[in-house]
Amino acid sequence: MMLVPTHHFRDIERKPEYLQPEKCVPPPYPGPVGTMWFIRDGCGIACAVVTWFLVLYAEFVVLFVMLIPSRDYVYSVINGIVFNLLAFLALASHGRAMLTDPGAVPKGNATKEFIESLQLKPGQVVYKCPKCCSIKPDRAHHCSVCKRCIRKMDHHCPWVNNCVGENNQKYFVLFTMYIALISLHALIMVGFHFLHCFEEDWTKCSSFSPPTTVILLILLCFEGLLFLIFTSVMFGTQVHSICTDETGIEQLKKEERRWAKKTKWMNMKAVFGHPFSLGWASPFATPDQGKADPYQYVV
Repeated sequence: MMLVPTHHFRDIERKPEYLQPEKCVPPPYPGPVGTMWFIRDGCGIACAVVTWFLVLYAEFVVLFVMLIPSRDYVYSVINGIVFNLLAFLALASHGRAMLTDPGAVPKGNATKEFIESLQLKPGQVVYKCPKCCSIKPDRAHHCSVCKRCIRKMDHHCPWVNNCVGENNQKYFVLFTMYIALISLHALIMVGFHFLHCFEEDWTKCSSFSPPTTVILLILLCFEGLLFLIFTSVMFGTQVHSICTDETGIEQLKKEERRWAKKTKWMNMKAVFGHPFSLGWASPFATPDQGKADPYQYVV
């Protein structure tokens, strides 16, 4: 808890009497526990569909153009298992990142009753978002697409049709990691397949005609190279953001650090869960976020 200096500005009112709680309607009755989170944004939905289509296209080419026609049974089985496992984990991570509440602040909670329940003392300040009429916790930012304030919002990603925030950053990091891995794996297999086809008859190295095979492999190569570069960069920036405990928005706005500094290992455990385990690599393991801080709305 700390006093706000006179030079500290945000898009909120400074004092409780200026919060205008009478203009905020009470938040709607909360839905049942486990209600699915989904953003109804046309662009985001289209990008999510394209993401799944591209992964499934890679599956098709890898299986039906390269592995199934191969005469090397062991090569086909091993690479088929590895690629399909990574693709499954990538799509599962994408689904969790898209359908998990990123850390949305209750909408419309800037009511007189809620403000009074905080029992503010002289010198204490609460922040109100004028766009969604919510009392903003520290480090929360408003997303114009989700139309909500998101705790520890890093950015809004149209490819997962959701914000990347406190509750789903793990799944987004896993999504970028697994997409990068399957992209690299696909590129390696394409290289080996081209070498194999050059050494032997093209009509025997694929169940498709040589022109069709070349076109499918070139498209997969282009897709794999593009996504390998993109997701590797995103993975690196996300890991750096986690280790420094500074979101993309906070870095962009160069916001003053008002939270306690922790070690990189503690920051990693805060996102992926405690203690370290294989669950860090699983999109089905939900990290323990701990209990909500009752003073998170007050500075």
